[in-house]
Amino acid sequence: MTQGTTSTATMANAIRALAMDAVQKANSGHPGAPMGMAEMSVALWGQHLRHNPTNPHWADRDRFVLSNGHASMLLYALLHLTGYDLPMDELKAFRQLHSKTPGHPEYGITVGVETTTGPLGQGVTNAVGFALAERLLREQFNKPGHTIVDHHTYVFMGDGCLMEGISHEACSLAGTLGLNKLIAFWDDNGISIDGHVEPWFSEDVPGRFAAYGWNVVRPIDGHDVEAVSKAIEAAKTSTKPTLICCKTIIGKGSPNKQGTHDVHGAALGNEEIAATRKMLGWNYGPFEIPAEVYAAWDAKARGQAQEAEWNQRFAAYQAAYPSEAAEFTRRMKGDLPANFERAALEFVAKCRDKAESIATRKASQNTLEALSPALPEFFGGSADLTGSNLTNWSGSKPMNATTPGNYLSYGVREFGMSAILNGLALHGGFIPYGGTFLTFSDYSRNALRMASLMRIRSIFVFTHDSIGLGEDGPTHQSIEHVSSLRLIPHMDVWRPCDTTETAVSWDAAIRRKDGPSSLIFSRQNLPFQTRMPEQIIEISKGGYVLKEADGAAQAILIATGSEVGLAVEAQKLLAAEGIAVRVVSMPSTSVFDRQDAEYHASVLPKHVPKVAVEAGCTALWWKYGCSAVVGIDTFGESAPAGALFKYFGLTADKVAATVKSVL
Repeated sequence: MTQGTTSTATMANAIRALAMDAVQKANSGHPGAPMGMAEMSVALWGQHLRHNPTNPHWADRDRFVLSNGHASMLLYALLHLTGYDLPMDELKAFRQLHSKTPGHPEYGITVGVETTTGPLGQGVTNAVGFALAERLLREQFNKPGHTIVDHHTYVFMGDGCLMEGISHEACSLAGTLGLNKLIAFWDDNGISIDGHVEPWFSEDVPGRFAAYGWNVVRPIDGHDVEAVSKAIEAAKTSTKPTLICCKTIIGKGSPNKQGTHDVHGAALGNEEIAATRKMLGWNYGPFEIPAEVYAAWDAKARGQAQEAEWNQRFAAYQAAYPSEAAEFTRRMKGDLPANFERAALEFVAKCRDKAESIATRKASQNTLEALSPALPEFFGGSADLTGSNLTNWSGSKPMNATTPGNYLSYGVREFGMSAILNGLALHGGFIPYGGTFLTFSDYSRNALRMASLMRIRSIFVFTHDSIGLGEDGPTHQSIEHVSSLRLIPHMDVWRPCDTTETAVSWDAAIRRKDGPSSLIFSRQNLPFQTRMPEQIIEISKGGYVLKEADGAAQAILIATGSEVGLAVEAQKLLAAEGIAVRVVSMPSTSVFDRQDAEYHASVLPKHVPKVAVEAGCTALWWKYGCSAVVGIDTFGESAPAGALFKYFGLTADKVAATVKSVL
């Protein structure tokens, strides 16, 4: 086969040459997978992928995800060769400080990279989120005779992605939902870092995916461009997601190392690179690509024509459906509706005035009920716990394989749900949120970390936030989880104490464009706290003076969530003894920490002794200069919540006694 005057074999060898040269120069990286997937890339990127290198953010582009992200030089080579703003100097700086070619693809660092793929399995799960977003937008915006959403999500993945448990969660759900615009390629090379995979990975992968409900293209030669291209063409007509099983040789072209684990994660070495050039007939120096190869790969003209054709279709759509076109544009830009701010302000004021003492999980549901009508981009869900998380509202429309909706029951798939939320957020057009119990944030954690690394607007709802869970016992009682979430850079963690703080925390998470938020809610009812109107804006600063001391404060109590009520009760006990105490509610330590020094000093003056109280690990609180912390540094017990709070000393009497002990 040829592409213009350049053979597809030469196009594939350009990828191999760039991959082995970049890894060799860095003396670090994974040349084998890029060399093995070169022909697969020629088939997809050279003949099928709809994208415009001159406008990487075109709304209806196909999405490509390299789930086996250690093969990053494959993606960097493709972006460079097809015409993205990724010059050769960046490939030469592979894996170096501040380059645009980091060790694994990173969203926001390299133009054309759709998602950060480091931990294996998350890329294909993000891809499920991309495909879900495409389907939802297609259902919401396309009209008879007017198609403005019609693109595919393609994903390359290796054995490691398939071994990771998250791929089971996500691919099972993709099959159940019938996400037919999702096309995955299995790079079946049989090699991982430890060697040939048969001793630890011998399952029938095609059978597994067929059982999920996927269309499966049984093993084809992954080095046959025409065969791969025909498989892609057929996959586009499927009513199911498709897995194309591509038998490949890792390190293809390396005469002494191909097909072995030696080529997986180490540079080939100068002698082997020279031998590989000879074997491939690649008669060019390091990082040298001839003009005719660039011309064969260049996708700028084709991409501009594809986008121009879409622009014509969108213009016709805009003429026929102007409001829908404006809404589509707004949502893809990530802007909030014009009426959202008013809806949020009115609801926060309503919460302040209504003075309900309810569980914050219920307060969260009430907030969803109030704000969701103003947010058509909201897409909710829960990992089989809707009735407990209360993540639905009266306008929730559960979706399935045949029914459109705005709410998804993910099943018991906490990790998969969280990474799918990331895919939805990355695709654009949605603000996704999903719920589970706080203790299961452990299952979700790596997806939460990736959301934070990418600084995307995913919202994670965690309920049943402490020993207040009660009788389910220590396996389900969250002790260390809030603190561990606070340790994730760029993750805003909110643990509100009542209805008003709950409404503000949702408002903050929705408004935030530069990172994810974790919202932590209680199972048990919490007492409402009265506030002055001017205190509302202070809630959004993460920490504020909730109850001022009667006179000069002799101590400060800092609390969050369900323990704010304890602090307020302790303040009353101490006041009866003539001890003046300020109560600071700190629903979000991460947001509070971003405030300036002047605000910090106004809330937590250094000269005043401080005691923190939270039904969880105590370690974090010492950074605020606390003299003591009332908390829990052991696992919980199985008993009713009230008995547990007494047993662990989380009572107003204990808090008051602790304050007196530090004075």
